Amino acid sequence: MSAPLDPIPVQREIYSVSRLNREARLLLSISFPLLWVEGELSNLATPASGHLYFTLKDDVSAVRCAMFKNQNLYLRFKPRNGMQVIVRARVGLYEPRGEFQLTVEHMEEFGFGALQRAFEELKQRLAAEGLFDTARKRVLPKFPRRVGIITSPAGAAIRDILTALRRRFPALPVAIYPVPVQGEAAAPAIAQALALASRRQDCDVLILARGGGSLEDLLAFNSETVARAIAACGVPIVSGVGHEVDFTIADFAADHRAATPTAAAEMVSPERSELLSRVAQLEQRLSLCLRRRCASCGQTLDWIQTRLHLQHPRQRLQRQIQRVDELEQRLRSTARYRLKACAERIGALDARVQRCSPRVHLVRIAARQEGLAHRLYAVMRRDTETHRHRLELIARSLITLSPQATLERGFAVVTRAADQLLLRDSADVMAGEAVNIRLARGRLQAQITARVGPDLNGDKVK
Repeated sequence: MSAPLDPIPVQREIYSVSRLNREARLLLSISFPLLWVEGELSNLATPASGHLYFTLKDDVSAVRCAMFKNQNLYLRFKPRNGMQVIVRARVGLYEPRGEFQLTVEHMEEFGFGALQRAFEELKQRLAAEGLFDTARKRVLPKFPRRVGIITSPAGAAIRDILTALRRRFPALPVAIYPVPVQGEAAAPAIAQALALASRRQDCDVLILARGGGSLEDLLAFNSETVARAIAACGVPIVSGVGHEVDFTIADFAADHRAATPTAAAEMVSPERSELLSRVAQLEQRLSLCLRRRCASCGQTLDWIQTRLHLQHPRQRLQRQIQRVDELEQRLRSTARYRLKACAERIGALDARVQRCSPRVHLVRIAARQEGLAHRLYAVMRRDTETHRHRLELIARSLITLSPQATLERGFAVVTRAADQLLLRDSADVMAGEAVNIRLARGRLQAQITARVGPDLNGDKVK
């Protein structure tokens, strides 16, 4: 028998606890998508950090869940143990303890999500049909003769509405159409009441109201039946359903929406104190208008009496007499003015005739001629004296510049006998030539015997 072979050592991979939990968490997060889970809340814990820790269970199993603060801030309700909820969560593992858990991102009450989706779908469909259009909304009457209330006669809403109407305007008549506001029979009953009020036409405005509640409680007011009944009603409708934060399909279909039933009552009813104040103001205005009207009529009467007095025949006769006197005075004044103007014009024409007479013209011409003769004689004497003096001056000048005067002073004019050339230089004559000499009185003939004086070269010539 042969000896046994030695076993081949196996290479083992050993996981740490942390690695195992980490890879298990990764495997779970990859294998499961974001999913919806339904269950009952239990073991709910709300530490100071703001996170929520709870167990989600059904009849057989349970799973640990965690919902962190940044997600639970959007919750529309307060979670409680025993509440049936639906959560949207991711599957994971809490590594420090190796516990399987869900990380919740969204939570809603069981049944709420379906109701909310149905609400949104119905709202969009009716809006697309034009049921909520602003153009079909009717104006509420300022002073309704009667107000109709469609609500439960046993609820708090009717008491709030009646209290508000009694406080604002006690004399306003009210007609109540009792209907259930919750349950399966509520929607048909509300639609029948709306149709009845539309047929009777005994109210000027209707209030459709009920107190606050959950989405399930307001289910009747979110029904298509009620919405279409509101749209078909021939009377303006104010919806006062729930609290201020509650919105229903009836609110969108109604002509006006009030935040509460009390607000709806205030919307349809006039305020007694305001009306009394308005009546008092109108009374004051009416009194003031009457006083002003009386004063205006009195002034008109006085004016008419004055006109009648002025239109009396005696007054007209007096005015005509006064008018005749004024015209007579104006005529006299005009006649005097015209006579004076004619006299002034005749005087001016007479003066012009006198000025244009030939005798006057001849006298003026003779005087002018005599004056011109005197002026002519004076000018002639002045010109004669002027010419005489000028002639004497010229004669003296001629005498002074005359060659004869120069000769009288001892000078002589010497010319060459051959050609009568006036001699100015001794170089112009040669020795032996004959010259003529003119003196102041008489003439001489002479012959040059010698030249005495500088020649052209500056030498003395003999």
